[in-house]
Amino acid sequence: MSVILGINTFHAGSSAAVIIDGEPVVALAEERLNRIKYYAGFPKLSILRCLEIAGLKFSDIDSVAVGRDSSANLHKKLEFTLRHPTRLLNLARIRSKSKSFDDLKSLIALECEVDAAKLGFKTYNIEHHLAHTASAYFASDWEKSAGVTIDGSGDFVSCMLSDCEGDEIRPLKKVFVPHSLGTLYTAVCQFIGYPKYGDEGKVMGLAPLGEDVYHDFFEKILKPTNNGFELNADYFLPFGANQGMEINEAGEMIVHRLYSDLFIKELGLPREKYGEITKRDQDVAFGLQRIFEKYYMYLLNLLHKLVPTEKVSMAGGCALNSVANGKTLLETPFREHCIQPAAGDDGLALGSALYVSNSILKEGKRWVMKNSYLGDEYSDSFIKTELEKYKLSYKKQEREELIDATTEEIKNGNVVGWFQGKMEWGPRALGNRSILAHPGFPNMKDILNARIKHREAFRPFAPSVLVEHQAEIFEQNHPSPFMLHVYKIKPEWRKRLSAVNHVDDTGRLQTVAREENPLYYDLIKKFESKTGIPVILNTSFNENEPIVCQPYEAIECFLRTKMDVLVIGSFFCKKNVSD
Repeated sequence: MSVILGINTFHAGSSAAVIIDGEPVVALAEERLNRIKYYAGFPKLSILRCLEIAGLKFSDIDSVAVGRDSSANLHKKLEFTLRHPTRLLNLARIRSKSKSFDDLKSLIALECEVDAAKLGFKTYNIEHHLAHTASAYFASDWEKSAGVTIDGSGDFVSCMLSDCEGDEIRPLKKVFVPHSLGTLYTAVCQFIGYPKYGDEGKVMGLAPLGEDVYHDFFEKILKPTNNGFELNADYFLPFGANQGMEINEAGEMIVHRLYSDLFIKELGLPREKYGEITKRDQDVAFGLQRIFEKYYMYLLNLLHKLVPTEKVSMAGGCALNSVANGKTLLETPFREHCIQPAAGDDGLALGSALYVSNSILKEGKRWVMKNSYLGDEYSDSFIKTELEKYKLSYKKQEREELIDATTEEIKNGNVVGWFQGKMEWGPRALGNRSILAHPGFPNMKDILNARIKHREAFRPFAPSVLVEHQAEIFEQNHPSPFMLHVYKIKPEWRKRLSAVNHVDDTGRLQTVAREENPLYYDLIKKFESKTGIPVILNTSFNENEPIVCQPYEAIECFLRTKMDVLVIGSFFCKKNVSD
């Protein structure tokens, strides 16, 4: 038996994954366990839980893969420091921090409280963007594809174009920091009052409310090159002071100001956090998304010239931009995407382990990702004990009765917390840790925002659609099982899907096939039989926190919000009218 532990540590999206004989058996983000969003410290809890779920001891681990290599791209780092000698000391500190976990045996022994003598694994440091590419390509059934990874930065690189064939990933072009589409997106998010790490998705949702007022401004910020693109340094604070981000003592990501005073000179004063969102802010968000998409397409078209195939493996934080992903199928020659659900930095744990298995150890076992369910699950007996601790009344139901009762509640406009099976891998709730509602019920968006989600009114909710009905409802038919594409909703469906139809008549859909999630598929199918709508509104089971992981977190979220029903395992719980 071959056991590989993959980890992402001291970087946003701390996580762990276990691969046995070339096949992933579990993957967990640390934030789900310690409840600190985008946690960037050591993934102690996820390592321990992954081993527990896999039934392994520390002594069983043969290899540990880390999605970070401090020795990668040294020539570019040296070139940068020679051009900017005043930043040499800080880059040396960053290098020192990277070196602090090079001795993984000592680190794991210390953090996980295990005898170092029991650790016999070999360590592999995998370059950040190689691990990203591997997380997508080695999750596909393809023998050849193009590969693209785009993010803020990792190992001094913000974008990598690759040729993927067999068990090899061959980098072709790289864009080095400070040039970064991720940095651009984050800087503009900060300027319009969204300064927290991970706020980029909110601004993507805001963009359709704006107009192309700042076209000329954004055109000055970027220019294309033969390798990809370059940022106009005049619009950004100097790179090297702290790389724009740091990790505080709680393991939280702190993003420092990235934009220069030139933003203020040309756009006016930045919006204060929680301040009124003005038309200016909407228009700036529109301009950001437009220029992002322009260069996203430019990179993909450049990649296609290097690797002329219809298949592309995509990863990195920017691959979570589902609006751009939907448009690539219309504006580039690529016709098939493989994007695994944890496309951001949490996916480095799985990607680094897959790279070691396929490209270094050459184990010859090609795994194909059929669904996203790589996390925790809990037995009915465990769930029952938790329900009784909270003195929550419940009714245990058989499968068909549970589906019928749940769909009846959704049909009648009630909001359901749905906690089933294994937790999803990645940032999206995909039908196992979800809040479900009627996609066309009057004012359902307002109901969810006011009673449960407590978030900005402009942010859209997602439609989960039976895969066989996708082409009937949406204008594109490439499946999106991990909610990573936005497509136009056809005119005849927009009113019927009013709660998931965004202001620009689009939806960030999740296609649901029965083989991927039989229970969730049958739930939507039953809802269709009652309403004629093969779609359910799906949003993450949380309230301004990481998605619930354990049963007690689901119960507490149900109790403190105005959710109507909790369906957890085989148990159906409904609040009294007076609750």
